[in-house]
Amino acid sequence: MGGPSQPYGVLVKRPTAPALRTGVLCGLGAYLTWGLFPAFFGLLAPAGAVEILAHRVLWTLVLMVVVLAVMGRLGSLRGLPLHTWALVAAASAAIAVNWGTYIYGVTSGRVVETALGYFINPLVSVLFGVLFFRERLRPAQIGALILAVCAVLVITADYGRPPVLALTLALSFALYGVVKKVVPLDPRTSLAGEGVVAAPFALAYVIFLAVTGTGTFIGFGAGHTALLLSAGVVTAVPLLLFGAAAQRVPLATLGMLQYLTPSLQMAWGVFVLHEDMPASRWIGFVLIWVALVVYSTDALIRARRGRAVVGAVGSSA
Repeated sequence: MGGPSQPYGVLVKRPTAPALRTGVLCGLGAYLTWGLFPAFFGLLAPAGAVEILAHRVLWTLVLMVVVLAVMGRLGSLRGLPLHTWALVAAASAAIAVNWGTYIYGVTSGRVVETALGYFINPLVSVLFGVLFFRERLRPAQIGALILAVCAVLVITADYGRPPVLALTLALSFALYGVVKKVVPLDPRTSLAGEGVVAAPFALAYVIFLAVTGTGTFIGFGAGHTALLLSAGVVTAVPLLLFGAAAQRVPLATLGMLQYLTPSLQMAWGVFVLHEDMPASRWIGFVLIWVALVVYSTDALIRARRGRAVVGAVGSSA
């Protein structure tokens, strides 16, 4: 997420126009791909959520090992100290919970609730910044969080229960972000390490399914097998695109692009799967959207002020 701060006017660089365009395209590719995940995971319906998760872990690891090998970075996983592996394991657990919950939500026909989780996520990340990094909340952030709490209460009243899937997705991904902020590894190495930690459990489960004859990897046609194999590519490609975007565009721009994902997911749930959306549920979503407008507007204003300060100091140097 964040990196070491640099003196104003010295090492701060504005991206060139071609780099900015490339970054925006990469960001769009990442968020659009994530937004289409309900369509992809819906195709894997013969498999259960845990089996899909296991294959996603295994084939993502295979792909990331190939990527690291091509880049000559395979040795980066060797000799990591124990505390780094502990952080990688924590990240692996958080993202496994997130992936598993999301897959379950999609395969059980609750796509709108999963979209809610990713709408809430930026606000939960702000709260975690206070809890874990002692960041101070600005008035606009406090207002956005209050609106988000009101939205969850409204949606809880509508469902007759807390939106457990949405809250689990938001909390697990925000926790994943917290760990990734302090893990001393580049994103590719970290993702591969997370796969190394989770792979023994995933492989054991896949073997168990094969031995008991309850798995779907074989026996449901070549197309289904190919789709399970492709889970690694589908997972890794948007992550790599996001990494490329993060290096080229301002975080404020990425912050705006990120809402493409839950918007597309929600549209899929409402207009394709025809999930129920009573007026009371719409009210909850509107409150979340207002909270996000408040939060994003504040972030944009602060980003523009920061660029103005950088420009002023740089011109006077």
